[in-house]
Amino acid sequence: MSALWIAHVHVTDEEAYGRYAKLATGAIAAHGGVFLARGGRYKQLEGNDRPRNVVARFPSLEAAETCYYSDAYQEALSHARGASERDLMIVEEIGD
Repeated sequence: MSALWIAHVHVTDEEAYGRYAKLATGAIAAHGGVFLARGGRYKQLEGNDRPRNVVARFPSLEAAETCYYSDAYQEALSHARGASERDLMIVEEIGD
């Protein structure tokens, strides 16, 4: 069953976060991730407002989790730490 990787981000250092985004793109694609939304327009209705919102679909929850813990993604993440405030979750999609 496919899964969605959902991130809500407030970027505090654009340059460092740009390095993260570049490296993360490759790591996510290497694990079968496909971006559905990435920093586009949004409307905050409830909860904490984080102006960058990203959704990627992975083949499975396990593939998304493997991506997160991969060396490539952890290298990317080293650039996001200290350059952003983030909430990240993986949620399994409902089957047909």
